[in-house]
Amino acid sequence: MIVREMSTRFGRKPGGYLWALLEPAGYIAMMTSIFGALARTPALGTSFVLFFATGYLGYQMYQAKVVYLSSAVRANKGLLGYPNVAPIDTISARLILQTATTSLVSIVVLSAIFMTLPFVPEINWAHILEAETAAALLSLGVGMFNSVMFVRYALYEQIYAIVTRPMFLLSGVFFLPDTMSPPYRDILMYNPICHIIMLFRTGLYPEYRATGFDYAYMFEVAVSVLVAGLTVFTFSRGTLRNG
Repeated sequence: MIVREMSTRFGRKPGGYLWALLEPAGYIAMMTSIFGALARTPALGTSFVLFFATGYLGYQMYQAKVVYLSSAVRANKGLLGYPNVAPIDTISARLILQTATTSLVSIVVLSAIFMTLPFVPEINWAHILEAETAAALLSLGVGMFNSVMFVRYALYEQIYAIVTRPMFLLSGVFFLPDTMSPPYRDILMYNPICHIIMLFRTGLYPEYRATGFDYAYMFEVAVSVLVAGLTVFTFSRGTLRNG
């Protein structure tokens, strides 16, 4: 299933799997140039490219998985006709592939950025892995829920796209949520993705204190969403096969 997903997703594009690296690298370079021209110093540290990369890669740990998982069942509908292929197999294959892809992209992009810096920051791998774990749990729950709702209700997919579109701007990719003034800061902190990005940044910025970051809240929301997604997905297996 994983090999099939790789072939389907990247095999038809010129350059193949290389696009998984070029796309985020190009986007980070473009946005860094824009924001570097608008401001003198980033909100954290001295490197615009590192600041934006930590926000973008932290966000992609969640968003890239959700987008990919939400269409897993529908994209592999033909395979579900085989008794030995279950709907959860399509989710599992895409989760493994996207996690590996996101991790590889992060390593390559950050390594390239470190080569341009005068001093390589001290990396806290525990914080980075915890952020990845929380993002995986949250995205898996949302992805399984969406995979059911996308099959059942065509309108839900359009509503979901509209409602979640501002999340990229409201999750702390371009700024530090803890530097916002109340009540906006308190409202932003209800967004678990903000906490994921803040935790990810603490793994690359030892001096970042991440005021307002709530470790327990982040995982409580992630696990709750995962349980809800698993429940809906489990009781909808017949719909996913035959819908």
